[in-house]
Amino acid sequence: MTNPHTGTPPPRILLAKLGLDGHDRGVKVIARALRDAGMEVVYLGMRVTADQVAAAAAQEDVDVVGISILSGAHLRLIPRLTDALRRHGLRGEGDGVGDVMLLVGGTIPDADVDSLRAMGVDGVFPVGSFTGQMVDFIRTALGDGGHGPVISHRENGPDSRAE
Repeated sequence: MTNPHTGTPPPRILLAKLGLDGHDRGVKVIARALRDAGMEVVYLGMRVTADQVAAAAAQEDVDVVGISILSGAHLRLIPRLTDALRRHGLRGEGDGVGDVMLLVGGTIPDADVDSLRAMGVDGVFPVGSFTGQMVDFIRTALGDGGHGPVISHRENGPDSRAE
């Protein structure tokens, strides 16, 4: 369904739980919030591999890949995902043109945010981030015709954190 004001289709978002994470309540809340904001959401479920995510992202022609990780394995799993996205033609050589946006959320220590950014993650949303921040980030980034600023919700201050 296209936006009646702009004539553009809604953003397509793929969400998944990489690795052996066994808790998916949070990502399901995020999926519903994105859907309620008018976005099309594909949820792959838990215990998927980087190659499965990249193949599904290519097949579904998504604008955004969102990964939820609570296991603490993000520094090991995200490089595998960015490599898989490159192999499937969804991430380029750093110019951002035609790239699928990559978001990571979950149990992400502040000390790991810069490492994730260096790996090519466009947005980092640690536990406690508001779903509205994610919606706004996606809309801003895609509405500008390219990737928006790379952020962590904590840059907005400790009061922006959900209890």
